[in-house]
Amino acid sequence: MARVLFVCKQNAGRSQISQALFERVASGRHEARSAGTRPAEQVHPVVVEVMREQGIDLAARHPQKLTDELAEWADVVVTMGCGDECPYVPGKKYLDWDLEDPVGKSLDVVRAIRDDINARVRQLAGDLDSRSAAPSRRSAI
Repeated sequence: MARVLFVCKQNAGRSQISQALFERVASGRHEARSAGTRPAEQVHPVVVEVMREQGIDLAARHPQKLTDELAEWADVVVTMGCGDECPYVPGKKYLDWDLEDPVGKSLDVVRAIRDDINARVRQLAGDLDSRSAAPSRRSAI
């Protein structure tokens, strides 16, 4: 089981969408958390709305601050626009996703961001599934 941390500035948009969609795709095979370098007070309402369209309710989620403990917890850290504010922890796999920030964007734009994230988390989960299955395949040979 891999542990993935999704990080953006406010933990109110991209990282929340990523965590929720990853949790759905991974179905308990991997764990996910999200955090922000400068967390907002709440998840952006437009993000809550586009995720409800997918049957996921983010209204009760609260943005949280990125801590060293969260970064240490993760096997994979996916950053989205936090730049130098994201801590570097040696030995972790880092991915940087160049995603538009949904703040102030229309529903259609945020839907496109959500759909882009969905494709990325599916790929990530598949890659992690392959990686975790590799030792058992080798031992069977």
